[in-house]
Amino acid sequence: MRPNRWSRYARNLALATVVGFLMTCARLALAGSSFVPLFDGKTLSGWKPFAPKGSGYVVKDGLLVCPKDGGGNLFTEKEFANFVFRFEFRTEAAGNNGIGIRSPLTDEAAYQGMEIQILDTAYGKPLRPAQYHGSIYDVVPAKRGFLKKAGEWNSEEITANGRRIQVKLNGTVIVDANLDDIKDPEVLKKHPGLARSKGHIGFLGHGSLVEFRNIAIKELP
Repeated sequence: MRPNRWSRYARNLALATVVGFLMTCARLALAGSSFVPLFDGKTLSGWKPFAPKGSGYVVKDGLLVCPKDGGGNLFTEKEFANFVFRFEFRTEAAGNNGIGIRSPLTDEAAYQGMEIQILDTAYGKPLRPAQYHGSIYDVVPAKRGFLKKAGEWNSEEITANGRRIQVKLNGTVIVDANLDDIKDPEVLKKHPGLARSKGHIGFLGHGSLVEFRNIAIKELP
């Protein structure tokens, strides 16, 4: 083996070792905090697509990826009621996705369940307050100013505990809502999913590049 080839081999081996070590540490940390990984970094085991678009979702370099030519909905096979859902994500400029919670298997998770918006600040179209990142889509607006710029990793935590929905972005609570406080009959009619107490968790892609990692859940009583 030529020296330059050996150097490349050694670098690749060292990188693979470091990545493997970090993934093991992440899994151990999750186990110690009673969080359960929902994504193994290799396959879509435990997930099912619904109305996928283009290439749907793919696994690449240990990440769950919604490609520019893909998307649609990717749901957990299991249903969850009360939980803390934790993940990291990064988007391209103007990237658009969402997290469906307590949803049936549907292409209308934002209405038949609930959608927590994932949206880069560079999104160019006019938006209503409850369409910005972290909002309960079209229902409860999130505080703004805590999303990192496109291409950087963000950490997010969504807690659904009874009628309380909380969204924490990069350590800051940006939504803390009691669903019982939503009284507008038109909103309730448009969003019957607000009444659901259980359902699937899903990634809701819209044909832009968004990547996810360290996806885990802790179920609550």
